[in-house]
Amino acid sequence: MKLTQKNTNMNRGAAFLSLIFALLFLSIFIRFFYIQATGTVHGEVLAARAEMLYESKRPIEAKRGTIYDANGEVIAEDKASYKLVAILDDELTTDPDNPQHVVDIQETAQKLAPLIGMEESEVVKILSKKGMYQVEFGSAGRDISQTLKEKIEALKLPGITFIRDTTRFYPNGLFASHLIGYAQKEEESSKAVGMMGLEKSLEKYLQEEDGYVKFQKDHYNWKLPNSNDEIVAPKNGNDVYLTIDQKIQTFLEDAMNQVVNQYSPENIIAVVADPKTGKILAMGQRPSFDPNKRDITSYANSVISYPFEPGSTMKIFTLAAAINEGVYNGNAYFQSGSYDIEGPPIKDHNGGRGWGPITYNEGVQRSSNVGFSIIADQLLGTDRLYQYLNKFGFTKKTGIDLPDEASSKINFDKHRDQVSTAFGQASAVTAIQQVQAATAIANNGKMMKPYVIDKIVDIDNGKTVKETKPSVVGHPITEKTADEVLSILETVVSSEKGTGKSFRIEGYDIAGKTGTAQISTSNGYLSGNDNHIFSFLGMAPKDDPELIVYVAVQQPKLEGKAGSVPVSMIFNTVMENSLKYMQIAPSKESDSKEATNDAEKEELVLPSLEGATSANANKNLKDLGLTPILLGNGNYVISQYPEAETPIISKEKIMLKTSEEVKMPNMIGWSKRDVMKLGNILGVTVKTEGSGYVAKQSIKKDSIVKKGDVLTVTLKDEEA
Repeated sequence: MKLTQKNTNMNRGAAFLSLIFALLFLSIFIRFFYIQATGTVHGEVLAARAEMLYESKRPIEAKRGTIYDANGEVIAEDKASYKLVAILDDELTTDPDNPQHVVDIQETAQKLAPLIGMEESEVVKILSKKGMYQVEFGSAGRDISQTLKEKIEALKLPGITFIRDTTRFYPNGLFASHLIGYAQKEEESSKAVGMMGLEKSLEKYLQEEDGYVKFQKDHYNWKLPNSNDEIVAPKNGNDVYLTIDQKIQTFLEDAMNQVVNQYSPENIIAVVADPKTGKILAMGQRPSFDPNKRDITSYANSVISYPFEPGSTMKIFTLAAAINEGVYNGNAYFQSGSYDIEGPPIKDHNGGRGWGPITYNEGVQRSSNVGFSIIADQLLGTDRLYQYLNKFGFTKKTGIDLPDEASSKINFDKHRDQVSTAFGQASAVTAIQQVQAATAIANNGKMMKPYVIDKIVDIDNGKTVKETKPSVVGHPITEKTADEVLSILETVVSSEKGTGKSFRIEGYDIAGKTGTAQISTSNGYLSGNDNHIFSFLGMAPKDDPELIVYVAVQQPKLEGKAGSVPVSMIFNTVMENSLKYMQIAPSKESDSKEATNDAEKEELVLPSLEGATSANANKNLKDLGLTPILLGNGNYVISQYPEAETPIISKEKIMLKTSEEVKMPNMIGWSKRDVMKLGNILGVTVKTEGSGYVAKQSIKKDSIVKKGDVLTVTLKDEEA
């Protein structure tokens, strides 16, 4: 009986346990089914969790588009750099004899601070942060060059390491800076984003998009052999090719620097254009900035965004209108001195004395306000004058492919202002409007739209995304009128009575017009000889202009000199060097015996020297009147810069590399342009400080130069 009871109890227990196990199995089955159906546990997606544990995603970096000049020379590019970091987490160190974190904060700060330009106390503060795995050093620790990286590594400071990075680099430094603008890295995305100029307006073309690769891994982070990889290719930014010519732009930058150093003007505006196409070959202003440093005092591109009363350069277009309408007789006489009109009389610039009865052609040469008042008021009529202002594009924006172009301010409400506009007062226009209008004078009556973007290319497939073609935007005058205007404007420069005598260039016929504009304020016009905008709008060669150069210098410190002096320093230098660089031969021989030296005056084309012996290459260049710079100790030339067939000017420095190991030459007294040549052939990043000629170089003479080194040169305004 007892045994039966015991069996019964055991059977009941077994049944109970079976029930428990059945319920447990059922709950597990339901849970398993639920997980299988929903793919989640406690709200977490298992696939995502598995992907996190067993999948790795690594970025494939893309490159921001490069900006090139018209000849394919780099103006803006992404360049490899390094970011400095310090490891603070002591758990990373497994071997006390080989520490992987910062051990001695004070010693690390003492040695590191001078190299990155920080105070020692600042570095100590950064390295003393608690609960941090690693720390960075702000802007001082970014964009570290290869040379500085090697110096820091040589200190062998525990816990100090580097992360490979890229930085937006502008190899020419201060170079068309308001046109190019700059790009800067955002803190969150670590991507360079255009902040100004073309870098900003072309952001959608230049911006890159990183790709990535996904693969399966084990718990040791090794890629599994049967990994099903997913690869998304990076999308590089598009490359932008400009119409800007690096050589002509350098001529302009150097000339503006000289005027700044000598005359300290408030502003300079300058443009070089091809009148046959509308291409802008150079554009600059002062004050400017180095986009690598972003030492910006003004964000406006004055060439396109600063309307001002142009002064007598506007007379070019009043003259053209009168000739085109058949009302201009250059040999007819008028009484110079003053012209009666409502309000004070309009006077000539010599205090209203005038030059007695003179012809209208002489009035153009002498820049008579009275003569142009009569042309506008009596011969042409102000209604027709306004029609021509519209035809020449002064009543609307040019539409140049640059951001923030300003509108003109044509003041035509009062009769006096209408007449004053004819000689460049009362109304305000931009420099780019004047250049566009001048293309009609220089291009047989056809007015060309100015542009700076030649083409945009997708570097991933080589296709052209966007291309600009020359565009005729008007025919304000006939070809015959354009020829006659050019002939008269040539006498402004060549005649002894002309105001443009300072703008003569030996061997070339220059057609142009001077301008002296008053500066308007809320209290009226400024007084004093220096308080003007002095300008010149010139075209050359006169018979078939290849270049238009416009220069305006505001409030230079003249110290008794004529306002044309600083303007001609820029115009003459840029125009002459550019014409020679473009291999446009002088139209006439110089009368000066000193100017007959062929080596001094003729444009040269550089021969190919690669493979030649060092001695022969050296001799050949000297015979051509050039200055060879031998780099290395080899017996043969392995590369040269500039390249063969490049147009060059006399005495120009030519870089000849003769071996892979090169010692740094003594560059004291070199121009910035020559330093850039050296950087190009040696693969060295050049950074400049100041303007003028080299006074100091960061890589000492006879030091071995490595590709990727950063060379910083200090420039001063006087050649050593």
